[in-house]
Amino acid sequence: MTMMVNGVCYHAEQYGEGEPLLLLHGFTGSADTWRPLAPFWPDFRVMAVDLLGHGRTEAPKDARRYRIEHAAADLAALLDEWGVEQVNVLGYSMGGRLALAFAVWHPHRVRRLVLESSSPGLKTEEERRARREADEALARKIETEGVRAFVDDWEKIPLFATQQALPDSVRAAIRRERLRHTATGLANSLRGMGTGVQPSFWERLGELAMPVLLVCGENDEKFCRIAAQMHERLPNSELVCVPDAGHAIHVEQPGIFAKIVSEFMTKGEV
Repeated sequence: MTMMVNGVCYHAEQYGEGEPLLLLHGFTGSADTWRPLAPFWPDFRVMAVDLLGHGRTEAPKDARRYRIEHAAADLAALLDEWGVEQVNVLGYSMGGRLALAFAVWHPHRVRRLVLESSSPGLKTEEERRARREADEALARKIETEGVRAFVDDWEKIPLFATQQALPDSVRAAIRRERLRHTATGLANSLRGMGTGVQPSFWERLGELAMPVLLVCGENDEKFCRIAAQMHERLPNSELVCVPDAGHAIHVEQPGIFAKIVSEFMTKGEV
């Protein structure tokens, strides 16, 4: 479905009925990322959104429109359109950073929070400045060389090395999803919503009272380390490290990932 939200045309998909579960994809992903997992969650009203500059959602030319505070406000407006006051939120990587921001700024609207391979941002201004410079260089490269050249390089970064073991059909589907994006959308997403631009939420983790599930892949050492540090600061959190998985656990171990999420979402219910 297509929805106009705060002046931007958003694409979103829904599956099933039950308690709402909002899914937020990572950089170069889309709502299509989650479609294979929907059958694992038959008791939920699954809502998947193409984030700004991704998939079939509009890609504004002004990079400032992509800032995480605007993206979080868009999520609140989307929930209003759907008539949903409180929702479970699952975010992966970039989508996890947005999910966390939404939970910090709209805590009354989040029942449970799942963060897959996510971070609260960079801790120091020096780190953020270096990341902004790197993201700007990458954004310009995307605009200059095009999406296909970018995807060719992006598939080879160490973060996704474990995906080389995936079946050819799965890797091909991921590549098709990435190639559907526009240079404007990807470049401005980096400029407006990269970790160098977003606020650091490290000092605000202690404010989150809702249950939080942190999921990382054992082969993704960096994000397992970040998850462990977040776990220490979150007052009501669980940490699960999934064997034989890297950064994109929902792609590399979909059945296991879906089961972990389901058990967390229904914990304590009769």
